[in-house]
Amino acid sequence: MKKRRDKGKMEKKQDEILEEKVDTEEETAANKPEAEAAAEAPAEEVKAEEEDPAQKALDEANAKATEYLQLAQRVQADFENFRRRNETVRADAYADGRKDVATVMLPVLDNLERAVEAAAGSQDEALKNGVEMVLKQMTDAYGKLDVKPIDRLGEKFDPNLENAILQGNEEDGEPGTVCQVLQKGYMIGDKVLRHAMVKVVPE
Repeated sequence: MKKRRDKGKMEKKQDEILEEKVDTEEETAANKPEAEAAAEAPAEEVKAEEEDPAQKALDEANAKATEYLQLAQRVQADFENFRRRNETVRADAYADGRKDVATVMLPVLDNLERAVEAAAGSQDEALKNGVEMVLKQMTDAYGKLDVKPIDRLGEKFDPNLENAILQGNEEDGEPGTVCQVLQKGYMIGDKVLRHAMVKVVPE
């Protein structure tokens, strides 16, 4: 009788252990798909990102476009700087050439003025008119080059415009003024092409 009761208890205990094992296995099986799904989700997202060729190509194209735009802007800035430098050099070269030509031709202008003075008392009207015409053409040409004579007779001597080579007398005018122009001076624009040679009243 006692053995039968003990055997019944053991069978009951085994049944309980078996039920717990079955419950544990069922719970593990139920949780496994969720864990696997959670583990596989990030991997699938990374794989999707890595395998998106359209997005990758778009990013590369945008990077190239930015690079080319910056390059074009640098080239345009360099060209603008070159153009401005070229214009400055060209203007300076033209100004220097104009000044050199005007300087070389000044003795010709001086001689034409002397020829007109010499022909003033001549009876040969054709000669006088011809020399005067040539002098007028030369003067007009100098005017087109923006060359003007320095005419400051009777004004205060200015060493920036004139060279005093003779000293006059007190009766020649106000002290420190130009009383005679011995050789004309000329300006080209706002620069001195040739200083005038003058006689100055002493102070």
